[in-house]
Amino acid sequence: MGFSQTLPFILGHPMNRGRPVSTLVRFAKWQLKNRFQDEMIFNWIHGAKLAVLRGITGATGNIYCGLPEYVDTRFVIDTLKLGDLFVDIGVNVGSYTVPASKVCGVRTIAVEPDPDTARVLRRHIEVNGIGSKVQVVEAAIGANIGTVSFTVGRDTVNRVARSEGTNVRAVVVKTLDDILNGEIPRLIKIDVEGFKRKVFKGAASTLADPRLRAIITKSLDQDVLEILGRCFRQAHYDPDSRLIRHQKTEATHNSLMVR
Repeated sequence: MGFSQTLPFILGHPMNRGRPVSTLVRFAKWQLKNRFQDEMIFNWIHGAKLAVLRGITGATGNIYCGLPEYVDTRFVIDTLKLGDLFVDIGVNVGSYTVPASKVCGVRTIAVEPDPDTARVLRRHIEVNGIGSKVQVVEAAIGANIGTVSFTVGRDTVNRVARSEGTNVRAVVVKTLDDILNGEIPRLIKIDVEGFKRKVFKGAASTLADPRLRAIITKSLDQDVLEILGRCFRQAHYDPDSRLIRHQKTEATHNSLMVR
């Protein structure tokens, strides 16, 4: 996202509306500090913290907006209760994992295949004191156990490589059913570019269990809809009323599927 797109997004975000001056000051402070400090600890939301390394861009949206994927993260925070299990597939730096385990107090299985991003995630787990609540799984999730080529050097947007190349590494592939080993989460968030169908094919037992109430996924291709449509329907969350509706109430980055 370029500068001309970043500022309108930040100023129009639900957590910044009506506060343009403080929003712009926060933006400017980050731009300045990012040039001189190797790591900065930010107070984030509800007592959670961010540990942001210089050059790592994955957490800047959290600094600017609190919850960059506002509707979707609010659904996680408003839905999860003590005793629940949350599964975060494609964790990135922990924008969903940290609120789930720090704010809601639930146990999280956080799946992140890129070892560099996983180190940032572990740092966030450390500064938030949630090591006993978060299980980090360094693997890709697919339809079968094996290995897959994964890109290197793309910061927090590394992904499964579409073709063999020099900038890739081999990562372990596990199935979600294998990782959970009979446990059932209340909620799953999944952010894996171009790999969702294989993820869901390896999660047949998990998807069929009625204790899994909802799935947040980046996009809904027809083949993914075919798999999820057997047990789930698409819906939209209204964070103001805390109700699930059929019509969109706020712009959202993801699709919500509810049982």
